[in-house]
Order: sequence, then C-alpha cells, then structure tokens
Amino acid sequence: MNDRLRDIGPFVPGRDDDLLICRCEEVTKGEIRQAVHEGMFTMPEIRRYLRCGMGLCQGQTCARLVKGIIASELHIAPSEVEPASSRGPVRPTEMSTLGNEEEA
Repeated sequence: MNDRLRDIGPFVPGRDDDLLICRCEEVTKGEIRQAVHEGMFTMPEIRRYLRCGMGLCQGQTCARLVKGIIASELHIAPSEVEPASSRGPVRPTEMSTLGNEEEA
C-alpha cells in the first residue's frame, strides 16, 4: 500500500502528455499523470476519476499502460500498484431463458 503522505514531487508536464492511452474514454497520459499527483495512487481510483478501463474494451487495451504510468510516477514497480477489479460484461437475458424448466 502506498503512503499517501509521501511527497512524489510536483507535476511537471512531459512532452508526450498528449499521448492517448485510453482510446475508449479518450484519456491522455498527462491526465493520468496529473491524477496521480493529485493523490490517486490505485487503479480503482484512476478508473473512477478518469474512467480509464470503463469503455467498450473494459481495460483490455489500456490497463497495463495505465498501471505502468502510475508506477512510474510513484517510482515503484507496476506489481505494487493496487489493481482494479475485473468484471465480466453484463448482457440482458430473457426471463424465459432463466425459467425454462421442464414440466414433470
């Protein structure tokens, strides 16, 4: 767990901050870096704040990139970043499918 009181330094814009990391939600590297410097140190926090990983791909495209950016800003290994919980996609199901019991 990361110590939220430690100083990770001020946010300094980078030359590649306009790089699009989450294509589904159009989130840039700079927005992720800025969020880390504002105190969001975990994948669930970044997900809730910026919606990374909440688009059509459900983080299949961007999750590793986001985790790497967070780790880089915190100067830790990516394995130390708290992961986001994964959920399966939900699809509507007809009640007849669920209640299709054979009569005895």
